[in-house]
Amino acid sequence: MATASISLIREQTERVRPPRALWVPFALGRPLGSAADPEFQTNVIRAAFAMLETTTEPTIEDYPVEAPEEAGPAQWSCPLSLDLGDDDTLSGRLLSEVGRLRPWSAETRRERGRTLFGATGASTDQVGDVAEALVSIAESGDTATAPVSDVEWAFDMPLLIRHLADDLRTFYHEGVAAQPGPAAPNHAALNEWIFGGTVLGETLLKVADHLTAAGDPYSLLVRGLLIPEGHYQGGSAFGEGDPLNDQ
Repeated sequence: MATASISLIREQTERVRPPRALWVPFALGRPLGSAADPEFQTNVIRAAFAMLETTTEPTIEDYPVEAPEEAGPAQWSCPLSLDLGDDDTLSGRLLSEVGRLRPWSAETRRERGRTLFGATGASTDQVGDVAEALVSIAESGDTATAPVSDVEWAFDMPLLIRHLADDLRTFYHEGVAAQPGPAAPNHAALNEWIFGGTVLGETLLKVADHLTAAGDPYSLLVRGLLIPEGHYQGGSAFGEGDPLNDQ
């Protein structure tokens, strides 16, 4: 079966060498460009499909068009005040933060009629369980044993950690999307907010440190998937020992 893929990180695509890959100059998490421009997204998909007709050997093509600009990190700040209450523990602060975002995230889901939350196997009303699971890993350092929960987890450890993070980031992004403001934040702005101004970011970094301590290639791969470029010790979370870097 002929396949074509879209690449956000050219170096990794060069190592994997898929039959056809379209490299796009967009932010991580935005493989089709702007989230609010369906025509632009459709053109990206058409360019990728076109490679099925023209490419006969492993090829990486460059998409020549930049995505439309959205509000960057310097222009955007979260308008919502996340009151963390009186509990100064990591778990207490994270659960308070999640509780503050609940009504806003629900509003976005209502308006859109859909959600991307649920990769872990959790339903939207189980976001607290997802937060408790992630923070339990941060506090215990156990990256091998799945957290005890009413949720029937869809993945085993340590890959489950990546999807716990993805579900919570989705929940936070949907919460921010319901906030009034003149411009939508881009992917970089959202990452700056999460890793520079939320307890979720603090929790993710603690979990990344535990994955580093585990040291096995699979844990290091999950660490690379957990933290975006530039937010782990000032550089990439993909590092020495990562199986992608050893190919």
